[in-house]
Amino acid sequence: MNRWLARRWPAPHWPSVRGRGRTDVGPLLLTAAVIAGVALLAGAAPALLRAAADNAVHDAVRRAGHASNVLVHANWERDDGPTGGRVRLPRLADDVDDFRARATYLLGPDLDAALLPPIAVVDSPILSITGGSVPRTFQVAYLAGDLGGPDVTWIAGSAPGPAVPERSIEIPSNGPPWPVQVGLSEAEAAALDLGPGDRIPVRDGQGPDKDVHISGIYRPVDSADPAWRLIPALLHPVPGADGVGTTRFAGLLSRESLPDARLAFDEDQLRRTVQFAPEPEALAWNATARLASQVVKLKAASGPSSVRDQSLKWESQLDTVLRDARTQISAASAQAAVLLTGVLTVTVLVLLLTADLLVRRRTPALNAARQRGAALPDLGAELIIESTVVSLSAAAVGLALARAAAPGVSWTWTVPAVLAGALAGPAFGTLAVARASRDQRQPANPAARRWTLATGKLRRAAVDAAVLVAAVAAFVTLHQRGLLPVASDGDTGELTGDLVLPVSAVALGVLAGALALLRLLPVGVRFALRQALRSRRPLAVFGAARAAATAGRVLPLLVLVSATALASFALVVGATVARGLTDSAWSTVGADARLDVGADVEAATPALAERIAAAPGVGQVVVAQVTDSARVFTESTLLTPRLVIVDAAAFQRLLATTPLPDAPALGRLTTPNPDLVGVPALVRSSDGNLPTGTRLQLTRDGAPAIRLTAVGTAPSVGGAADVVIVDAAALADAGLPVVPNTVWVTGPGAARAVSSSGVAADVVLRADVLQAQRVAPLTAGLLRLAWTAAAVLLALGLLGLTLAAAAGASERWQTLTRLRTLGLRPRDARWVAAGELLPPVVVAAVGGPLLGALLARLMLGPLELRLLTGQAADPAAVLPWWLLGVVSAALLTAAVAVVPVESALRRRDRLSEVLRAGE
Repeated sequence: MNRWLARRWPAPHWPSVRGRGRTDVGPLLLTAAVIAGVALLAGAAPALLRAAADNAVHDAVRRAGHASNVLVHANWERDDGPTGGRVRLPRLADDVDDFRARATYLLGPDLDAALLPPIAVVDSPILSITGGSVPRTFQVAYLAGDLGGPDVTWIAGSAPGPAVPERSIEIPSNGPPWPVQVGLSEAEAAALDLGPGDRIPVRDGQGPDKDVHISGIYRPVDSADPAWRLIPALLHPVPGADGVGTTRFAGLLSRESLPDARLAFDEDQLRRTVQFAPEPEALAWNATARLASQVVKLKAASGPSSVRDQSLKWESQLDTVLRDARTQISAASAQAAVLLTGVLTVTVLVLLLTADLLVRRRTPALNAARQRGAALPDLGAELIIESTVVSLSAAAVGLALARAAAPGVSWTWTVPAVLAGALAGPAFGTLAVARASRDQRQPANPAARRWTLATGKLRRAAVDAAVLVAAVAAFVTLHQRGLLPVASDGDTGELTGDLVLPVSAVALGVLAGALALLRLLPVGVRFALRQALRSRRPLAVFGAARAAATAGRVLPLLVLVSATALASFALVVGATVARGLTDSAWSTVGADARLDVGADVEAATPALAERIAAAPGVGQVVVAQVTDSARVFTESTLLTPRLVIVDAAAFQRLLATTPLPDAPALGRLTTPNPDLVGVPALVRSSDGNLPTGTRLQLTRDGAPAIRLTAVGTAPSVGGAADVVIVDAAALADAGLPVVPNTVWVTGPGAARAVSSSGVAADVVLRADVLQAQRVAPLTAGLLRLAWTAAAVLLALGLLGLTLAAAAGASERWQTLTRLRTLGLRPRDARWVAAGELLPPVVVAAVGGPLLGALLARLMLGPLELRLLTGQAADPAAVLPWWLLGVVSAALLTAAVAVVPVESALRRRDRLSEVLRAGE
C-alpha cells in the first residue's frame, strides 16, 4: 500500500527537453520532414481518389447514354364508347401530365434530385412509307415536359390541330382511318419533298393505310434540348434506325392532335412513357449504392406486363451502370490502398531508423542524466513530449498542404507515421538507458551464456515466423477473397477490417523477403571474410571484417530492401496498367483506325476501302460486315452475338501484323471439308458452352436460316464476349450476300486516310481511344499514384541509406583512423569503408527489384486491374527492367557517393581525440 502511495506522475525536466531539442535539431527536423511529406501524400491521395470517383460516375453515366435513363410505362385508360365504338378523349394531354406527375412523385426525393426534369413521350409503332425506291419508316410522337414540349418555330403552315371541331365524339371501331395532323421538321420536309396540307403515305405492319396530314413545317428553337434526344427523328432523318438500308422519319404531335393520334391507332398501339435522364453532375459516388437500390425497388414494384391496367411499369439500366462504376471505384480504392500501405511501411521503417540514429547520438547525455538521478519514467516522458510535439506538428503541416492541394483531406492513413514518429524515439531511448544502468552481469557459466544466446535466437526466429505466417495468410486471403468489397452496395469507400489483411499482402511479403535476406547476409559476409583471410590483400580483410561486424544490423537492410522492392512493385503496376490500356485500345478498335460506315452508303464500302488502301502510309485494309446482337440459334437457345462476316485470310493477316492475339483457327474457315454440315464458323461465348462441333442457325428475314458449324474459337472483336466469325465468300455461296459496313486500317497513315474518307461514317482512331482511356478519372489517378509512390519509395530508400551510413559513421571512422596509425592510407580507408557499406546495398539493389517483380507476378491478378484497363481478362504483369535498373543504379550510386562525403567530413578528426574516445 505504501509503495502504491509512493508512486507519482513523471516530472519532466524542461531545461533538458529544450537543450536536447536544440542539440539534435537536425534529426528532429528530418523526422518532421518525413512525417510531413508522407502526411501530404497519404492525406491528399484518398481525397483525390474520391474526387476521381465522382468524375468516374459522371463519365460512366454519360457514356451509357439513354441506357441510364429511368423509364416508366403505363397503359391508357380504355376509350370504349357506349355503343361499342371508341371515344375521342379531348383531355388526353392532361392525362399525360398527370401520369408524369405521378411518376415523379413515386421516384422519391433522392432519385428526384439526381435526375433531370421528366419528359413524357407518346409514340406510335413504326410505320412504312409507301412508294419510293429505298425503304423508309415513319413514326408520330408527342413530347411534353414540365413546361410543355420543346420550343419550335413554324416556318410554314401551323401547329397540328384537332381533326374535328367536336371535342368529344365516338367513332366506330371498324371505321375508316381516323385523320391526324402532325408537324414535320424542315430537314425531313426537304427529304420527303412534302409541305403543309400534304398527306404522308404510311401504313402499319398489318397493311391498313393511315391518314396522316402535315399541318406545318417547324424549325427547333434549340436543337440541343434534351427532349429531342429521345426521338432524334423529329429533327432529321435517322438512317439505319430500323435496319440496314432504312431511314426513319417522325412527325410531331401537339396537345390538340394527340387525341386524334389515339384514335388513329389500335387501342394498345400508342405507347406513353415518362423518361428521367440522370444529371451526371448530381451523382456522387457515395450515393450510387443508395440510388441503385432505389431503382431496383422501383423495378421490383412494377406492375406485371401481362395485366392490362394503368399500373406503372419501371425499367432502367441506371442501377447496372452505377454498380459497374462503383465496382471500378472499389477496385481503384483497394489498389491505391495497396500502394499507400507500401509507402507507410517504408516510412515507419525510416522513422525507426531515424529514431535509432537519434538515440545513438543521445545515449551519452541520457546516461549522464540517469547517473545524476533522473528516473526512467521522467526520461521517457521528456522524450515522448518532444517526439509527440514534433510528430503532431509535422503531420498538421502535411495535412494542411494536402488540404490546399486536394478537395479534402484524410487523416486516417497518417496515423501509423505519427505513431512511429512519436513512440519510436522514446522507446529506443528508454531501453538504451535501462540497459546501460541495469546491474545485471554477464553470466560466468558457459551453459548460461549459451542459454542466453539460444533465447535471443529463438526470439528472432519467432519474429521471423510471425511475419512469414502473416505474409502467407495475407497472400492466401488475397487470392481467395480478392480486394473488392463483399457487398458493393454497402461499401463506404473506407478500408474495412476484412480488407486490412489482403491489402497488406504486398507489404508483408516484402517484409518476409527482407527478413530472409537479412538472415542470409551475415552468412554470406562471413564466407567472404573467410575467403579474404586466405588472401594477401589486407584491404579486403579489413573491409570484410567491418562488413561482418555490422551485417547483423536489422533496420538498415529492412529499409533498403523494402524501399527498393515496393518501389519496383509500384513501377510494375504502372507499367502493367499502361500496357493494358494499349492492349485494350487495340482490342476496342481492331486496328490503327476503323470506319463504321453509315447505312445509307454501305454499298460504296468496297470502293472506299480501295481508295484508303492507295493512300500513303496505309499498311492493310480489311472490310467486314459487323452486326451486333445478331439472331443465332442453337438447338436449345437463342444467342445474340456479334456477327463478323469477313475475308478470313485477310483478317488473319491483319491480326498477325498487329499486337492483337493471333487466331490460327481462321484458316479453318477457308479449308475445304466435305464432311462439314453448313458454313464453318468460329464461335466465342462468354460461358464457354459452344464447343467445336456445335451447330447453329443464322436467321434471315423472309428466307430460310443458314446453317453454321463451329470449327474453332473466335478471337475477341471489339471486346465483345460473344462473337461469331464467318468467311464472307463461304456465306455468299450459302446465299447471303455481304454488305460490308466496317473498314479496319493499319499503318502510320491510317488516321489521315480514314479522316479524309469523305463519306458518312464514324471514325474511330486507336490513338484517340487510348488517350480517352488514359485520361479517364480512375485510370489517370491510379497511374499518377503508382509513379508518385515509386518516386517516394525510392527517395525513402536513399534517405534510409544515408541514415544507416550516418548511424555507423562514428564507429566506422574511429576504427579506420586507428588503422591509419598502422600505415593505412586515406584512399585505402575509403576502400575499407566502401567494403563495409556495400554488402547490404548490393543485396538490396539486386534482391529488392527481384523481390518486387516476384510479388507482382504473384499478386497482380487479384488486384483486378482489368476493371481499369477495360480488358476482358487480367493483364499480364509487365516488368519494366530498365526502370528497375534505375532503382538499383540509384541505390548503388548513392552508396558510392556516401564514402567520399564521409571522408571529407572526417578529415579534420584528430587522432588524439579518436584514441581518447575509444577508451
